[in-house]
Amino acid sequence: MKNNPIEVKPVAFVHNERVAPEDDDWDAVVSTIELAEDIPTEALAGIEEFSHLEIIYHFHLVDKNKAVARSRHPRNNKDWPVVGSFAQRNKSRPNLLGITTVELISKEGRTLKVKKLDAINGTPILDIKPVMKEFLPQTPISQPKWSTELMKGYWNNKH
Repeated sequence: MKNNPIEVKPVAFVHNERVAPEDDDWDAVVSTIELAEDIPTEALAGIEEFSHLEIIYHFHLVDKNKAVARSRHPRNNKDWPVVGSFAQRNKSRPNLLGITTVELISKEGRTLKVKKLDAINGTPILDIKPVMKEFLPQTPISQPKWSTELMKGYWNNKH
């Protein structure tokens, strides 16, 4: 199978107060997502009927040379096991892609106001999808203890 290049361009951009990547306290961040100039406003028609959205974005400030598939201790914490890139959600990933489920606060014209988007100011958004119950896991979710520990302060200001 031939590896043809995949070309994507931003459909929107993030606007918020976070200017540098940080690991925790994302629940305090409210972001505005503004459509790119070449995306028509009508692309957002009906989106306000959904409570949550999936935002796919590009880690645009990560050094491409550090974006590789590898294994390491999450957050370099030696108390946690060495796991591969695809068993973590860190930003130094082969394609520099992030995905987060956000709460939609409002839609106004070409902008969406959202909560819990863990992307910094200026982040290019590659896609916006509504969350539908039917696409959520239909079976119980399981995860290792270290990942629950890692996420303690990510959303809820408690470390």
